[in-house]
Amino acid sequence: MKKKHIQNILIIAIIVAIISTFAYFKIDIQSVGGHKKLNNSEKTIGEVTLSINCNTINDNYDMLDDKLKDEKYVPSDGDILKEEKYTIHNGDTVFDILVNATKKNDIQMEYSGSDSKGTQYIRGINYLYEFSCGKLSGWMYKVNDEFPGYGCGQYKLKDGDKIEFVYTCDLGRDVGDTYDVNRNGD
Repeated sequence: MKKKHIQNILIIAIIVAIISTFAYFKIDIQSVGGHKKLNNSEKTIGEVTLSINCNTINDNYDMLDDKLKDEKYVPSDGDILKEEKYTIHNGDTVFDILVNATKKNDIQMEYSGSDSKGTQYIRGINYLYEFSCGKLSGWMYKVNDEFPGYGCGQYKLKDGDKIEFVYTCDLGRDVGDTYDVNRNGD
């Protein structure tokens, strides 16, 4: 019985040590759609803004999947999320901010790819997916009015960055992406 009492005290001491460690380092574990991020209470390095817009659909409404022809999916002004400020920490990516914003604002978001490699592909936001509005449609992002050309999980943010997720109905041409002006869309 004395041995069991000592074991119980050791187990309690270990639990208290673990809880104390988490409290000391203020470790915050968040999960959204499988995405987990540890935030070791790093120093804030600034603020960024994020907006989510699908106004190109309004110009291509006839191509939109009939089930999505509703103001709750495609607002008349195209703004799923008007520009909003978010605090960033060292190492935060565009994807991290998107996850925080969609969770905070209760906006549906789905992605595929690897968190560990930063290769997330945004499949859908607010139930608007790739091909929901034609064969050349889907989500793109830009930072400071430029399309980076690589995954949003790889783009490390800095203070003052302006992030925009935009829905394209024409492989980016209708939202200002000009990386290849000779592509024909076929």
